[in-house]
Order: sequence, then structure tokens, then C-alpha cells
Amino acid sequence: MRILSLSSAGNENILSALKRPTQDLKRYRDIVRPIIEAVQQEGDSALLRFTKKFDGIDLSSISVPQILLKSAWASLSKELRRSLETAQGAIARFHNEESSSLKPVEMTSGVNCWREMRPLQSAGLYVPGGSAPLVSTVLMLGIPAKLAGVPRIALCTPPSKDGKVPDPILAACALVGIDEVYTIGGAQAIAALAYGTETIKRVDKIAGPGNVYVTAAKAEVSVDPEGAAIDMLAGPSELLVIADSTADPSYVAADLLSQAEHDPRSQIIFLTTSASLLSEVQSEIARQITSLPRRDIVSAALAGSSAIYTETLDEAIALADLYAPEHLCIQTKKPEEILKRIRNAGSVFLGPFSPEATGDYCSGTNHVLPTSGTARVQGGVSIRTFQKTFTAQQLTKGGLRTLRETATNLARTEGLEAHARAVDIRFSEKP
Repeated sequence: MRILSLSSAGNENILSALKRPTQDLKRYRDIVRPIIEAVQQEGDSALLRFTKKFDGIDLSSISVPQILLKSAWASLSKELRRSLETAQGAIARFHNEESSSLKPVEMTSGVNCWREMRPLQSAGLYVPGGSAPLVSTVLMLGIPAKLAGVPRIALCTPPSKDGKVPDPILAACALVGIDEVYTIGGAQAIAALAYGTETIKRVDKIAGPGNVYVTAAKAEVSVDPEGAAIDMLAGPSELLVIADSTADPSYVAADLLSQAEHDPRSQIIFLTTSASLLSEVQSEIARQITSLPRRDIVSAALAGSSAIYTETLDEAIALADLYAPEHLCIQTKKPEEILKRIRNAGSVFLGPFSPEATGDYCSGTNHVLPTSGTARVQGGVSIRTFQKTFTAQQLTKGGLRTLRETATNLARTEGLEAHARAVDIRFSEKP
């Protein structure tokens, strides 16, 4: 982990330290394009062929029977079932606050305008596989999609080495109420969701994180009018911590390490106004990392990460906003005051007892968040991800009379006489 001082390092070095690992999607889009085309042309047979090629699994079917979801739920320990139910309740309560009705606004007498909200008719959820079953991602995607009212939800996840979907993932699907599950991953899964095959019907929108091939495939299908919309293009996970002298070094180190264990390309940034805390956190990292099962991954992530000493919290806030982190932990004397000044972040964790890990699993907020600086312009997955809005208006004749001159003047200024007459005709005498 690089150690820098804002005052002495210079802007160029600081900007270099904040630079994320590069992810050239063009190269990967060139790789996934033939996969997508094969799925479009060959359907299920292409999915089975690519699963054998990329996952080393020879499947006979990609569809997971509903009975396996129920039996997977029953097979879990009582403790894990209780944990999943607790997380589900918290995530549902938080996300359900979004679904309040949108009331009409009276613009002027007789002119009412409002927004109507409707669920998407179908959504495809992608849950990554790999070294661990991401049970929490099933909850983070499935719960808001269900609360949004999406009538059809299809979930794709790669098979494990035995050719099956891990029971915890199937159990989470059973808990949330997702019964359309497919044992398929990678770019081919994104293609199947976007274009459909004999087994998988196409969806309107695809949500969920994945590796660089999944991300590249999402980019491809999102720009194709015949493809599907997407939630976002997710990059490697990232965490930025702002801390002052009141922070506990063991807590800070633990938070940094928790995010570093996601991926070798994960990036963690530590900003502090305390030189002694910076040194203590480094010692804590060295101590805690020795007992971590994924320490090789953590070490790789630390190599591309930085700790920066800033003389003031103002400087730390400015750097944090410039970086626009996916996760932002604030461990200062008055974290609420810092929060008021933050403009760019995916999710924020305040104080010593708000570890980022709770947001990953069970506090209620969503963990599918913007990365690679896109927190400057967008937020994470929510009910709104799976809904669309359209506007509506209703005018009385009196209301239209109030707007008649404005509407017809603007229409004729633009040379659109039919527009103007569509207003005027409502005030003309019938023959």
C-alpha cells in the first residue's frame, strides 16, 4: 500500500494514486461479441458448449427445477435460514420506502400533471459464481425487483464444479420468490437474457455485477436496439475511508481488508489527518492479514491501493469527492458533519460501528453500486432500477384556455401549424 502526503506528494502523484486499475472493455467486447452472436444464432446449444468450454462443466440442462429451490432452502441450517430472513426483512423495508405513490400537481387552475410508475415486464438478474456463492446478491437484486412488481424475473448464475448451483443461492431464490433459475454464466448468460434461446426467454433489462467478460457483454447488448437495457457497468470493487485521530486503527484496517478480499483488482484508499493513525493502521493491516484465508487476493489489492495523509478534513473531503467511491466509510469525531459535504459516493457508512460489511449483507441498503467514478452521476440498484415512469396530464377546457395563447404562439414560432390548430379547434364553433 503506497503511503503519500498530500502536501508533499504533489497533485500529479496524488491523482496517480487515485487512478483506478484500467479496464479496457474494447478488448473484451471483441472477445464476447462472437459469443453473443453464437447464442443469438444457436440458442441453448451455444450455452451448453460455452459452459463446457469456459466452466469445464458438461450440462444436460440449464434450467433449475423449482423443487430444487425448495429442497435447498430446507437443507440450510436454522442459523443460516434465520440470517437470510433477517437480511431479507431489512432490505425489503428499506427499499419499500421508495414505492410511495406519485401525486398529481396542479400547475394552474384546470391543469394537472403527474408521473405514473410501472414495473418492467421482465428482468434478468446475474449473480456471479466463482470462489464463493454470492447469496447476498440474490437478495440485493431479487428483493427490489419483486417490490417493483416485475411479473417475470429470470436469474442466471454459473455452475459450481459439480455442475450445480450451490444450495445457498437456490435457497435465497426460494426465499425471495424467484423460481426461474438457470445454470449458466459469463457473457453467454448475458446474451441469453438479452436475446433469448429455446429455454430462456429474453428480458427487458439485465441487472447484476460480474467479471470483465460479463461487463463487456452487458455493454454490447445495451447499445443494440434488439438487445436489453442494463443497470450499470460495474468495475472492480472499491472503498475509501476518511478518518481522524479519534478512529480505532483496528476498525479502519479491518474495513480496508474486508473490501480488498473481493478481488485482486479491488482498490482501497485511506485518507487521514493523523500521521500516528496512518502508521497504526499499517501495523494493523500487517497483523490482521496473516490470518485471512484470501490473503493472496488481499495482498494483490493492497499493491494497487494508497494511504494518503492530509493536513485537514477539507482536503480529505475534496479528494473523496474527486474519487467518487463505491463505498465511503467516515470514521471521524463528527461523521454526520462530513456527510453533509459529500456529493459523490455509492453508499456511505458513518462512525465506528458501521462497517461496510453490513451494507454488503443485511443493514438494508443495496450493495450493487456504481464503481469506476460513476457515483458522480448515478446511484446503486433500487426499486427504480426495475421500474419506468411516464408522465400524464389532464386539462379542463378552462385550463386549456389559460394555456391556449402560449401553446399556439410557440407552435407557430416553430412552424408547426397543425400543433396550434389542435389547440384552437377546441374553441371553434361546431358547424
